[in-house]
Amino acid sequence: MGKKIPFFKMTGSGNDFIIIDNRMGKFDTKEAQRLAKMACRRKLSVGADGLILIENDDEVDFAWTFLNSDGSIAEMCGNGARCAARFCFLNGIVKNQKMTFRTLAGFIDAEVLGDRVKVKIPGISDLQTDIALELKEGEFVPVHFVNTGVPHVVFFVKSLDELELIDVRDVGRTIRFHEKFQPAGTNVNFAYVESPQMVYIRTYERGVEDETLACGTGSIAVAIIGRAKDMTDSPVSVKTRSGEVLTIYFTYNDGVFDNIFLEGPALVAYDGFMWWETIR
Repeated sequence: MGKKIPFFKMTGSGNDFIIIDNRMGKFDTKEAQRLAKMACRRKLSVGADGLILIENDDEVDFAWTFLNSDGSIAEMCGNGARCAARFCFLNGIVKNQKMTFRTLAGFIDAEVLGDRVKVKIPGISDLQTDIALELKEGEFVPVHFVNTGVPHVVFFVKSLDELELIDVRDVGRTIRFHEKFQPAGTNVNFAYVESPQMVYIRTYERGVEDETLACGTGSIAVAIIGRAKDMTDSPVSVKTRSGEVLTIYFTYNDGVFDNIFLEGPALVAYDGFMWWETIR
């Protein structure tokens, strides 16, 4: 293993990622997990919410391994998917603007639209509304759940002020590790629906174990559950904590969701080489 590793640093609406071309198989799963934990440390190395390794695939344009900053492997990441697609287009790994790649959540279709990317997720599962979740003894809160490639809880608040004041890290952590969602745990989204086409969101992300500036699959979860509750309708603009807006599209017929897309910016912050001395 060399002492310098080429990489891109990219951001999808405030979700930031280290992306590495691993088609030569330089990093196996164990090495990748260790690299993610070291390289994603803020101030001590590159710093990021996650690490993405681009790999070969015999059926589709490419495959990825996605790792959270704690080294855990995630099935899917909406903002990461958009960044991975643009990375592969910019680096000539995929020649066409439209592509398909493999994740643990299934095949993802993507289209690069300049510095924006639109991805189609395989579908959703396990949609549950109006769960009475006991946070403290005798204290129940109404939450909702859906798997959009990864598990998400959604908690709706009544105002922007309430959204601003909520302790996302504390409440999010409590729900993330709640016994109902074990053993996998869950991401947790707090959302305010201003109108059927406008939603504000804050997210506690599993694997990062903190609030992040954006979450693509979480934004999809909020839009989908909002529609199931007759609160939203496609297309839904979701304003993230970074201030950037993600757009969610879907069809909804007879209680069934289909053609679910996530669109937003996928920007390159910089490219360069990681020196081994901060990731060894």
